[in-house]
Amino acid sequence: MATVLNRVDDHSTGHRVANDDGYRPTADEPFMNPRQQAYFRNKLNQWKEAILMESQGTLSQLQLDSLRESDLTDRASSETDWSIELRTRDRQRKLISKIEAALRRIDEGEYGYCEVTGEPISLARLEARPIATMTVEAQERHERHEKVSRED
Repeated sequence: MATVLNRVDDHSTGHRVANDDGYRPTADEPFMNPRQQAYFRNKLNQWKEAILMESQGTLSQLQLDSLRESDLTDRASSETDWSIELRTRDRQRKLISKIEAALRRIDEGEYGYCEVTGEPISLARLEARPIATMTVEAQERHERHEKVSRED
């Protein structure tokens, strides 16, 4: 019997990802049970793979395109476009690091728990931001503290 792959929206990346059984974690089951861990591991790995594929496309495009436009305005425009693209790729490189850290937390049994309070992070937050390391409340406190520190 063939496995049917359903496509579901991944709101954290804007991509559609394969989910082989349509499973979505719910609050009615034990938090971070093996099925939830596998679900989030798959979600994180697919997100990472999508980023790596986009990066490969950027590298290929960089190798094909040249910045040898004869018109200075065209050249400046191309350089600006590539600068923006490379900054985006740098942010994605940092994101991959956070994805890999989340995958390590799954392996260590720490995924889904707030690094500040130790409380479970809501499933809705993990769905929206699978690399989250804090509950919404702890994140808000952290951001308020950072804002106060910056104003000093």
